[in-house]
Amino acid sequence: MTKKYLLLIFLSFSLFGCSSIELEAVSTSEEETQRILALGLSHEENLLEANKLKNNHMISVVRLQLINARDAKIQYELDLDEAKELADFVDVSFDGRIFIGSKVSESLKTGVLFSDVDIQNYQLEGEKNRTNTLAHKLKVTISYNSTNIRNYSSAALCDEWNRCDNSILELNAISKNASNCSGGSCNYEETMDLKLSDEFLRNSINNGFTIEFFSKRKSNKITVSKAYLMGYLMVAK
Repeated sequence: MTKKYLLLIFLSFSLFGCSSIELEAVSTSEEETQRILALGLSHEENLLEANKLKNNHMISVVRLQLINARDAKIQYELDLDEAKELADFVDVSFDGRIFIGSKVSESLKTGVLFSDVDIQNYQLEGEKNRTNTLAHKLKVTISYNSTNIRNYSSAALCDEWNRCDNSILELNAISKNASNCSGGSCNYEETMDLKLSDEFLRNSINNGFTIEFFSKRKSNKITVSKAYLMGYLMVAK
């Protein structure tokens, strides 16, 4: 009984002692990184400032975040320079209501044969309605050699992990053509467009976006880069 009484007294004093200790606020690595960046120092001076932190783990994490911030700033400046160049190639109608971005062309090897190549052309286009609301579309042309036409019918927006199995979008088929048919195959060209809201484009401006186009036989991914989107939206506004 005496032992239990003494134990209760000991615990009471312990709890009282803990409650009287004023806890010191501990800053996170992100807070320290932002504090250092706010000083307006050079990158080398930022790293020296990080070395003044109290423990090695915090120093390592903050230094890495500072390096990432420096790299992101450099990349942004490169993207901005490219965007300004691309903005010069956006066509604007006489009345300032129609915007047509520059055409991007890329080739994708799809097999071992010389003819196993997909040519993907795409561009953003926008138009203001009577209330000055902007609506956009991504116009895409896919050219390929095949025994059968693919008939692209739908598309899906891809997430940051490049998964494209959500939010199926309806395509608008514009034209389908076949030419140079020989040996059971033809050169096909399918042109389609996909409606995109102004809100979606402006929300995507920091990273660009990727959309996958589906047919029963094959799918193709189109990636609109951050720089292209920035340049287009500099003019389409």
